[in-house]
Amino acid sequence: MARRPERLWLALHDDSPRGNPDVIIPYRKPAGGSELPAWKADLNKQHRTARAQVEHALARVKCFKILRDYRRAAHTLTDAASGIAHLHNIIVAG
Repeated sequence: MARRPERLWLALHDDSPRGNPDVIIPYRKPAGGSELPAWKADLNKQHRTARAQVEHALARVKCFKILRDYRRAAHTLTDAASGIAHLHNIIVAG
């Protein structure tokens, strides 16, 4: 059985320095100005869709007043954010 990687997250980004294996960035157009192949354009579309969903979820989470007015120790913020993410998932699931 294959071993599960220790790092279980990846980041979606619009543009990033090349060579970072933890960041997924869309394909760029070739330097000559020609169009991307269809498979690269399709992957870019999937990237845009996934990134938009993440951005919208973050915007909804920011609506929770507890995060806007957070006045506790900074090291406890991750616990509060995790709890809010769970509440958000419950609300979305219905």
